[in-house]
Amino acid sequence: MRSAIIALTLFAAMLHATWNALLRSAADRLWSVTIMSLATTAAAIPLAILLPLPRADSWLLLGISALLQVVYSILLAYAYRYGELGQVYPVVRGSVPLLVSVGGFVLVGQRLSGTALLGIALISCGLASLAVGKGRAQAKSLALSMVTAVVVAAYVTADAIGVRLAGNPQSYAVWIFVIYGALLPAAFVVIRGRLTVDLRATETLKALAGGILTLASYAAIIAALALGKAGPVAALRETSIVFSALIGRVVLGEPLTRRRVLVCLAVALGALCISRAP
Repeated sequence: MRSAIIALTLFAAMLHATWNALLRSAADRLWSVTIMSLATTAAAIPLAILLPLPRADSWLLLGISALLQVVYSILLAYAYRYGELGQVYPVVRGSVPLLVSVGGFVLVGQRLSGTALLGIALISCGLASLAVGKGRAQAKSLALSMVTAVVVAAYVTADAIGVRLAGNPQSYAVWIFVIYGALLPAAFVVIRGRLTVDLRATETLKALAGGILTLASYAAIIAALALGKAGPVAALRETSIVFSALIGRVVLGEPLTRRRVLVCLAVALGALCISRAP
């Protein structure tokens, strides 16, 4: 793998873990993730005007993906209410390749190689260890994290089909941001009744920065995928799990126990195995 691809992928992984850390540290996480969505949409609108529209066949899946990403954002905000970054993030990120692999086997009879089975075992053991023993994660945190992962796996599946129908991958992605940025604030108003924004407040600036980091992370991973093969890039992308543990310790003051280190390594290695499996 070329050094430029490695650098872009690691950069994307670090940014993804960082914006999750910003969300975890927010005083009001649901409000914060909503403001993040406004920042991404503000950047997406000019691109939506310039790029051609996605083909008509893709719009249903595009809408489903945007709606699922709204659900994902709300669930993630609540998961961080009950769990720390070093607990929630590995579950959400690690469970997605696990769910996709198991779902492919159960639903369509996709055969699993020895490498994929090893990856599933590593992720399963890592996630299970978070639920038992001293220092285990709260049941609510684990449950919300797992449901969040299911939603992520669902919108990733929708995107995998929809982007092929869209005719232009960039247009597809941009319009997801536009629709998502309209739906999440609407969902916030339904839940809370009112959305207020003070552009001078520290929390607002932090949330807007998180939205910019989200876009930058997405742009970096797209650039890496354009330069290299999807399998190795997706595998290296899972280093974000390790970054989350380090950021949680350094920035948020979360304990970096031996268990958390082993869980992060096991989940990241398991995701790598699944991504590299034939």
